[in-house]
Amino acid sequence: MSKIPDGKQIKVGILGATGTVGQRFVTLLAKHPWFTIHVLGASARSAGKPYTLAVMWKQTTPIPSIVRDMIVRECHPEHFAECAIIFSGLDADAAGEIESAFRSADLAIFSNAKNYRRDPSVPLIVPLVNDSHLSIIPQQQALQNPPLKKGFIVTNANCSTTGYVIPLRALEKAFGPIESCLVTTMQAISGAGYPGVSSLDIIDNIVPYIGGEEEKIEWETLKILGGIADGDDGVKTFDMHARHPLRVSASCNRVPVIDGHTMCVSVRFQQRPPPSPQQVREALVAYTPEAQSIGCPSVPVHAIFVHEEPDRPQPRLDRYYQDGAGVSVGRVRQCPVLDIKFVVLANNVSIGAATSSIINAELAVLKGVVKVE
Repeated sequence: MSKIPDGKQIKVGILGATGTVGQRFVTLLAKHPWFTIHVLGASARSAGKPYTLAVMWKQTTPIPSIVRDMIVRECHPEHFAECAIIFSGLDADAAGEIESAFRSADLAIFSNAKNYRRDPSVPLIVPLVNDSHLSIIPQQQALQNPPLKKGFIVTNANCSTTGYVIPLRALEKAFGPIESCLVTTMQAISGAGYPGVSSLDIIDNIVPYIGGEEEKIEWETLKILGGIADGDDGVKTFDMHARHPLRVSASCNRVPVIDGHTMCVSVRFQQRPPPSPQQVREALVAYTPEAQSIGCPSVPVHAIFVHEEPDRPQPRLDRYYQDGAGVSVGRVRQCPVLDIKFVVLANNVSIGAATSSIINAELAVLKGVVKVE
């Protein structure tokens, strides 16, 4: 396990720095103990301007002083050559080609975009769940032409997937495989980006459809909770939970909440008899991901905070607990159709987005995947 030398600063760049996710990266990285913002990247329209003039700032805190006067660059690898880590907050329509070019330039990319989540050599990592999937990166590097020494892409998951797979992982760790899962999401409008959903569509309303979202959740869950299998030819593959098939059914809704995705989850365990609600509560409280034990600085004290109150969690009350870096679970009870049901709240702009990418990078540094010289 690598150790960060005292006082060592690791230069990082941000792609899509003027967008909603990019602004969250700026806010979090400006106060990070290891990472220092070295380059900000955005579109040609923003390039050449000081950040404060290029961005339409939508965060609840002021623009950090260390970036206010930083000149924004176009998203070309040569501007980021001194960075050990690149964080991508790019929209999906731009992310594919740009992230590929940065990887080809032997740069390490931690992406919030969806473009490479289904790539068979790219890990899809929720840092409080499956950091072991970083082990496929050497194969990803070897498959490039020419092979790479430092460059790779790591993606984090869809914001709703991220929130509910954390308690699912805790339950599988404690009680063995889950056979079936039903999840109904109530997703905040910030998940649609800025300017988001039309006010005429969302005020006094719920929209029972988010394009592509249900398919993302159902597919991503299998890649994240599954393992990595070694083929007879030596090629590693994501097993998609195939050893213990898991059926997931998702229903997604947009609701008039600014931040914080709420999910109602029901699960059936392979284990018979299934665990009791009290056993489930205890397992959720006890869950300790590796990111906590090895000392990632952005990891929350509680990966999962379990509420005992009958009416929690609630977005307005609980979304910023631990700066949104963990998830809140409540209403753990018996399910008369499956086995156990509960409610999850995850801050979609924190652990559901930039915070996940940052912890993924911290894990990569501590595991020696990103070399710190």
